Parts: sequence; C-alpha cells; structure tokens
Amino acid sequence: MTMIAPSRYAVLMGDIVQSERALSPEVLHAAFNTAVEAANSAHAAALASPLTITLGDEFQGLTRSLSEALPILRDLRFALLEAGVACRFVLGLVELRTEVNPDRAWNMMGPGLARARARLGEKADTTLYRFSLPDDGLTETLLEAIGAGLSVIERGWTDRQRQDIAALLAGATPKGLAKARGVKVHSIYKVRSSGDYDAYDMQWQAVESALAALDNRAGLTG
Repeated sequence: MTMIAPSRYAVLMGDIVQSERALSPEVLHAAFNTAVEAANSAHAAALASPLTITLGDEFQGLTRSLSEALPILRDLRFALLEAGVACRFVLGLVELRTEVNPDRAWNMMGPGLARARARLGEKADTTLYRFSLPDDGLTETLLEAIGAGLSVIERGWTDRQRQDIAALLAGATPKGLAKARGVKVHSIYKVRSSGDYDAYDMQWQAVESALAALDNRAGLTG
C-alpha cells in the first residue's frame, strides 16, 4: 500500500438494521445487493470508489464531495424501504493517505474512515442518518438532529405515502402523479399533508445546503 499526500473525499457507509417485513436472510441480502448494484449503476459518474459490500450486511464507497453522496444515500434509502429493508447510513469526510481504489472500496487508509465506521457501529435508535465531520462538531450535531427528524417522519409513513413522497422528491408533480395513479389531485395533496411532505422536504433541503457549504469550505467539487 503506497502512502501519498492526503486528499479529501466523502465516504458513504451503511448497514442493514433489520427486515421490516420479516424477510428471510436470503431475500434480505438479495434485496440489499440489488439496491447497492443499482446505486452503483445510476451514480457511477459520482463515485470515486464504488459502493462495495464489505461484511455481507455493510457497504462503503467514496465520492468526490458530500453533495454527490447525498442523492446516492436517498436513492438507497427509498429502494431499501420499498424492499422492506431498514438500513443505517453514515456520511462523512475523510482524508485518504493512500491511492483511491477505483474498482472496490477496499484497502484504503486515512483519517476519517475509522471515525465514520465507529459512528456506523453506534447503532442509535433515534436516527438512521449519521454524519462524521471531524473538523466541525457543531454542524455534525445539527445534521444528526435533522437526521433524527427525517427518521421519525419516515417511520410514520404508509406504503402509499412513501411511494408518493419518493415520486414527488424525484421530480413528479401532484398533477402528473394523480394522472398516473388515476386519482384526483386532491388525493395527492392529502397524502403529502398526512406524510408531512413539506417538513420532510424542508429538512432535506437544509441538509443539502449544509453539505454544499461544507464542500465549498473543504474545496471539494463533484
């Protein structure tokens, strides 16, 4: 392993918490593998080192910025929810002291990787969204609080609320979604309201803004 001048990246880690629908281990891990593979395909351009399953129920990967990692995290969260799999995530900053492995997220070293993994192992019940920002404890704490809020809202969703909210976040309009579902637009707005869509979207936008500011401060660009 060759040591080099440090370079900054964002790390995204995750691990399975439990099956929300009592899936068999085989079905659960198949769903996990499928979601990770789909994320690697959809976000290949953003990944400096692809999402790599490391211990059967954990993965990690690197992007060139925190802002690039966030859409990957959200896509994974919704894909796994659809499959009935709960997953805990950690998004953080690292300084690599070794070459980036462009094929698999293995065999790399640097400050931040161990810290992010430690946060993944904390297994807090309050949130499925963790952050590891070694140089900015205040922002890390605030993002963790937002992550707890996102987790609480998600736990209250019905399948219909989750599906409609995921579609709206992905760019669907209430009118278009109503037409696709064969219902009145009022029904979509009712789902939005009961699923706390506005509060949920506000919190995601706050995370996006904070990560963009951190990227700018750290000199990271996608």
